Amino acid sequence: MSSSELTTARPVTITSVPAVAHTARWLTPIELTLLGAIWGGSFLFMRIAAADFGPFALVEVRLALGALVLLPFLWRARSQFTPRLWLRLTWISAVNSAIPFVLFAWAAERAPAGVGAITNAMAVMFAALVAFIFYGEEIGSRRAIGLLGGFVGVAVLASSKFGGTSVGPAALAGTAAAFLYGIGVNIIRQHLKGIPAGAVAAATLSTASLLVLPLAIHAWPTKPIPASSWASVILLGVLCTGIAFAVYYRLINRVGGPRAATVTYLVPLFGVVWAWLVLGEPLTAKMALAGALILGGVALSQQRAASA
Repeated sequence: MSSSELTTARPVTITSVPAVAHTARWLTPIELTLLGAIWGGSFLFMRIAAADFGPFALVEVRLALGALVLLPFLWRARSQFTPRLWLRLTWISAVNSAIPFVLFAWAAERAPAGVGAITNAMAVMFAALVAFIFYGEEIGSRRAIGLLGGFVGVAVLASSKFGGTSVGPAALAGTAAAFLYGIGVNIIRQHLKGIPAGAVAAATLSTASLLVLPLAIHAWPTKPIPASSWASVILLGVLCTGIAFAVYYRLINRVGGPRAATVTYLVPLFGVVWAWLVLGEPLTAKMALAGALILGGVALSQQRAASA
């Protein structure tokens, strides 16, 4: 809510304040769980559609649909987007959206959905590592242990096999995508201060879709795409990208970034569960161990932020 809306809003009665706080207490866990389920489902949808679309076409549809859903946020803040800012957004979009989305889609063609969901959780740890290396933020011994545990988890995951085939390349692609997310978070924090987060998301998705478009046109499938893959990619763009970002920013506005970021713990769980329920993909012992190591590392890497 803007400052002008605050000054013109109807006065809040004393009895309404506890009611609002009570609503937030039960609503926040529901929204966090819902968001974890939606983002966990994104890896299922990629797994279903990636083979038919290919990574570039899939990502292009995802980006375009997500940008359309978030367009109202960008429209409200359009006066803040100067030509110079749009130029800066070009490379930010490549790092934070275009390349990571393509890497995850590429991985989805080659490994179970749970592999992408588990490696995605590394983004939180990479964000802390990038902030430490490039921006001098304190990392502390517990967060360093968390990072080490996460990297061991990736090594365990990369050594796994599915159907007799190594998932190592897919695990490394997902880890690289998570690393780019970690860079992107810090870039946005440093260079896009003061711009509403929803508008930033809409702008980065829009710009990223333009970057991927030539590759998508070149690699567009020549064979008919099944309805199940079309449904998956539409849900991926509208629900898992557009609507999910809107829910996430609603959470950030109400409970703050550190608490909203706890959704990271739920995404791998839902990613594995959806893949098991819908596709029958099993959770192997190595995947479970890797997930435990990575999520344990995430918990340690978030400790300082959560206590702030």
